[in-house]
Amino acid sequence: MTEAQPNNPLHGITLENVLHHLVDRYGWEELGSRIAINCFISNPSIKSSLTFLRKTPWARKKVEDLYLNSLD
Repeated sequence: MTEAQPNNPLHGITLENVLHHLVDRYGWEELGSRIAINCFISNPSIKSSLTFLRKTPWARKKVEDLYLNSLD
């Protein structure tokens, strides 16, 4: 069974949901200027971004941090 993680604000939120939220809020162009990674700048899509972010921990951390900041 999955234990509750009260100190983890991302618990239960998928990376895909995070990306959809950020794209809806900022759009690809603004997202690419805030986090300069190629999957947001050149022919962006949710699928290509998910593939890259799942393999690249430093980029995923930046995306998760931007998501948490956008909730304030």
